[in-house]
Amino acid sequence: MSDKTVSNMEEKPKKPKKNMKKFKYGSMSLAVIVLVIVLVIIVNLMCSMLAKRSPLKIDLTPDKRYELSDESIEAVKNLDRDVEITVTFQKSDFDSMGAYYQQMYLAYYGINVETPYEMIPSILEKYELYSKQGKGNIKVQYVDMNKDPDIIARYRKFYNNDIPEGSIVVFSGDDKNGRVKVISEQEVLSMIKPANTSTQTAVTMSFVGESTLTSAILNVTDSNPIRTAFVTAINGASVAGSDTATVSGIMEFLSKNGYDCTEVDIATDDISPVDYDMIVVPMPTVDFTADIIDKLGDFLYNGGNYERDMLYIPNMTVNDLPNISEFLADWSIEVDKNFVMDDKNWVYISDLRNLNIMAEVNDADSVGTLPNDTLPIVAPASKKLSILTKNNDSVATSVLRSMDTSYDTEDQTTGARDIAVISRKETSVGVDTYTSHLLVLGSSVMTDSAILEQTNTFNNANVLIGMINTMTGKEANAVIPEKALQQAKIAPDASQLNIIKILVIYVIPAIVAVCGVIVFVRRRNR
Repeated sequence: MSDKTVSNMEEKPKKPKKNMKKFKYGSMSLAVIVLVIVLVIIVNLMCSMLAKRSPLKIDLTPDKRYELSDESIEAVKNLDRDVEITVTFQKSDFDSMGAYYQQMYLAYYGINVETPYEMIPSILEKYELYSKQGKGNIKVQYVDMNKDPDIIARYRKFYNNDIPEGSIVVFSGDDKNGRVKVISEQEVLSMIKPANTSTQTAVTMSFVGESTLTSAILNVTDSNPIRTAFVTAINGASVAGSDTATVSGIMEFLSKNGYDCTEVDIATDDISPVDYDMIVVPMPTVDFTADIIDKLGDFLYNGGNYERDMLYIPNMTVNDLPNISEFLADWSIEVDKNFVMDDKNWVYISDLRNLNIMAEVNDADSVGTLPNDTLPIVAPASKKLSILTKNNDSVATSVLRSMDTSYDTEDQTTGARDIAVISRKETSVGVDTYTSHLLVLGSSVMTDSAILEQTNTFNNANVLIGMINTMTGKEANAVIPEKALQQAKIAPDASQLNIIKILVIYVIPAIVAVCGVIVFVRRRNR
């Protein structure tokens, strides 16, 4: 055998080394691929877990239209019961709704404004998302009433009225016990409407749907709702005469804040303290008979057990009500015929001018904590209230007063006047004290829905519900601010710009650099 043959035989074993090298590189590539896949899975799992606790979508709209307010987020996180929100139409219907009303405004009013109803499903998703951070869970579903009649039939067991198509049903409970709040189709449409500050030439749309939705959720999860007899009629006639809109506005406001309001006829209906916790008498235009006065007194006395409350709002144009005046005097309160005026501290709302007086809190304990105590309180056309010194068992306290620069139509001397007074009567049994309250507001206009809805302008909504909640002992509900809608465009704020900056300048380049290093090392080791 030649030396050449022997040499060739010795060189043949080198081929497996080449195969081993390929196997080594192939294994490394496979390991890298597997590692990347595992990292992607881990990142996805982490994102999925994070998504259950906080939103991952960034709302870049200038008006934050797709995000809940802090008040709603806090309320939803504190839920201890499950809630079902059933929308009786499809998600796509919101898009059609927005396009239709945008065209309507353009055709009828010649105004091109956004009506972004498509934001409502996104808002509903946020309720689901934030509820996962608390004990309660919110589930949102869209149903066809014709295809899913059993779902709606389940809610009808706990709701006396009809549930029409186009409404949103909010429910909490089980098949035996439950509470239902139905948001009508008209209320859904009213979630987006022109702001009160709009004019014929400049229309700004506002979103008030969050207030409606959050209030409905809190309403059905309230374990101790305040049952309220709302006096809307007397012997079949409107108790407030032609001013029914203001009465409806007050009732809607209370309903949104967890009060179960039932309309009653003060003359013919039984108002038993067994059935109701509070009675509201808004702006009566006629005097009450002695029987009706006794009915009010018996309700507040509650067989000596007290623990019942009443809100009375005088009529702005009616003064001669002797029986009602005597009833109020028994609670050490007098409603004067004179209006409070102020030439310096007033807010322009309408042609009332210096009757649009500003008020201030005189008894913080009766109002509770305000989320923003810098906003003004306005009390247009307020009658002067007086606390009477009488030898009776009532104790009256001034809650709201006008500014020191105010005066009244009879006495031009400047000085603060009472415009909201609360009086209490109580009894003691051992160490326990039982109390009934009567709250009187001097101004009916301060409860007008046009003012109550301007939560970013006036403090009236928070002050009013604060006084009533304190009186009734009800746990405070959140007053959700309205949201002014701007033209949709990407306009990130400072924090969002910082996130984008970090992603673009650091994160993305770092990922590219790591990938480059991996490729470089692999090629060098081949």
